[in-house]
Amino acid sequence: MSTQQKKKLTGFGFFAMTASMVMTVYEFPSLATAKFACVFFALIGGIFWFLPTALISAEMASVEGWSEGGVFGWVGNALHSERLGYVALFCQWFEVTIGFVTMCYFVIGMISETFGWMALNTVPALKFVEVLVLFGIINLLQLHGTKATAQIAKVGFFLGVFIPGFLLFILALIYIGQGNHLAIVISPRTFFPDFRQEGTLTIFATFILMYAGIESSGTHINELENSAKNYPRTMVAMFVLAIVMDSLGGMSIAATVPQSELSMNAGMYQALDFLMRHFNSHLGWLAGLLSVFMALGIVAEIGSWVVGPSAGLRTSADYGMMPQSIRRTNGHGVPTVVLLLNCVIVVVWDALLTFGGSSSGGNVSILVAETLTTCIYLVGYLLMCVSYFRLIYAERDLKRTYSIPGGLVVKTVVAVCGTLTSLFCLVVSFVPSSALSAAGQREYETLLCIGFVVAIVIPIVISAFRGRYIAAMKPGALKKLRYQEEQERATSDAGV
Repeated sequence: MSTQQKKKLTGFGFFAMTASMVMTVYEFPSLATAKFACVFFALIGGIFWFLPTALISAEMASVEGWSEGGVFGWVGNALHSERLGYVALFCQWFEVTIGFVTMCYFVIGMISETFGWMALNTVPALKFVEVLVLFGIINLLQLHGTKATAQIAKVGFFLGVFIPGFLLFILALIYIGQGNHLAIVISPRTFFPDFRQEGTLTIFATFILMYAGIESSGTHINELENSAKNYPRTMVAMFVLAIVMDSLGGMSIAATVPQSELSMNAGMYQALDFLMRHFNSHLGWLAGLLSVFMALGIVAEIGSWVVGPSAGLRTSADYGMMPQSIRRTNGHGVPTVVLLLNCVIVVVWDALLTFGGSSSGGNVSILVAETLTTCIYLVGYLLMCVSYFRLIYAERDLKRTYSIPGGLVVKTVVAVCGTLTSLFCLVVSFVPSSALSAAGQREYETLLCIGFVVAIVIPIVISAFRGRYIAAMKPGALKKLRYQEEQERATSDAGV
């Protein structure tokens, strides 16, 4: 198939796909803990992290022969180490399993606040069971294929994410513009964070999580029409949109909900309920309806991500990095083993985060889940940045369909920004937020350290048994794969 035939993705289609991967509202309450400084964090994160990682992933994804397996192929090929590629892939997938718990927390919190069933969100044992039941139902729905679920996810995004978020922004801007009392101080002085508080920098890691996932769309750059122009345009548009949404989302909640009353998993409902009742005392029901829509939207989002990361894991199994059973599917092509593995891991995270972070009204649980997700993801990004350094210095002659404009100097600056920002966020993430109580800070540190160590050790242990996995592969399978790779490289070199 020719290159022109493969490029079927329009600029707008690529933008819509990227936006659906990156944009979300369930983390707005966490951003609100930065108060008006959330605008500062959104700008800094966008400039020094979002753009660099987007550009790096785009160029690496466009290298001929590197597209298969996503980050597994990028890191593995650049560093000539399939094991390091697997560690990067594992981090990218493993953080999603924590994200499942985070999103379930959001759904539970919204339902709890909307219907006044506070026990749903405050009794640890009940909350633990709720996460399992909710995630179990979502997994059962996947067994008949994901085509219908994907359509529901699109509707859920607009109905449960875009519409509530848009209304929140408009109402909050009107509220602020009318000169009403605000729960925060909006001034040039408060635009900059108070760096005298140790936990201030930890909040920055939350903003990185809001931008995380941008590299996922980079794997489709070879399908994008006129990628040299459309990809940079898409990234600039995403850069502006992400900063605006994160800034307005965090500021809207912070301005209307006092920090002492803010719930990390029900902050959206709290802000909408306040604003609706402020403009019309009879509109409280609308906030409840929007909350139900948001809960359903997040459920749809979870469904769309349940089997999404399986492609990379199945590719790694081809290289003997995981047992071949990971490739097993049912009659509808659904990777049942991956679903089962997701469920087992979610049970562990659910128990660790729910019973270990029960103080501060559940805020410790949600903060640890979000920060741990960021930390694990950042390990994968650091490996990606290191791989990019090797690509631009040691493998600069490899053919690619997209290259960061500006030459080696600009590429180096981009790589340095992505590396240093990732490393900085990883370090400061272990400093507990000053918004937590003393007991909450101790729980935060303990849970985060345990979770991070476990997440890093697991892929190292799994890949250590690679010899056994390869021995269990069908005769000639690995040899056939290597032959196919050599043929693809020969075809590319010949210009076919």
